[in-house]
Amino acid sequence: MAFTQYDAIIAVMACGIAVREIAPLLEDKWTDPPVVVVDAGLNYAIALCGGHHGANELAMRLAQIGLHPVITTATESLGRPSVEGIAQALDCEIVNRDSTRAVNSHLLGSDLPVIEIHGPKVVVVDPDVSVLQKKSGVRKNGVIVGIGTRRDVSTRSVMDAIQTALSECKLSMDDVELFASADVKAHEKGLIEAVSSIGGYIVFVPEEIINSIHPPSDSKASRLGLTGVCEPAALALSREHELIMKKKVYNNVTIAIAK
Repeated sequence: MAFTQYDAIIAVMACGIAVREIAPLLEDKWTDPPVVVVDAGLNYAIALCGGHHGANELAMRLAQIGLHPVITTATESLGRPSVEGIAQALDCEIVNRDSTRAVNSHLLGSDLPVIEIHGPKVVVVDPDVSVLQKKSGVRKNGVIVGIGTRRDVSTRSVMDAIQTALSECKLSMDDVELFASADVKAHEKGLIEAVSSIGGYIVFVPEEIINSIHPPSDSKASRLGLTGVCEPAALALSREHELIMKKKVYNNVTIAIAK
């Protein structure tokens, strides 16, 4: 039985046993299935291998039935984006896979721009530039959910705000292309964990782009030198640059939705 015939594997056993069982079968992280180990007491879901290739996401999904996800990949552990996560969010394939180690290492400490190039063109890149190619030729045509938060907001507060806002607009997670916020929020643990736990991807928009947009609603973000957070962030990533829901306040979270 070929190990790679499975989309994902959940092993209910000790990690040591799982490691010994799968070690001889591992060949390449790009083709091996993700493996998640669950302890016999159903307390923890441990992304053992293939973290960036489905194991982290699977472990997070198991949190919905009460298990505690254990994520050890550096970018996710530190609440940082990864090339693999960006590719998944944009429905792309990574052309030059060897580049991801250098790019992910850089992403641990600072942001990098994601630049979309429309062809026909010839693109020449250095080895430490990851090239993503669209699978379908067109990005998912969904809405952009802009999020603003108070400092040290809880994960639950953000999740509740997202779910309520989507419900009020008669939308679901399937309708969401990306989440967006200002880069001053890039270290808000509750925000990052909330988006990750519901299977989304968040882009933190640089200050200069935020301030190039004049949103319709007043914002206390002016104290930070910004024109706003949730509205300009959503508009910055949207196609039609139109808000279908202006800024609404949900306790310590603000939400705006653009198309």
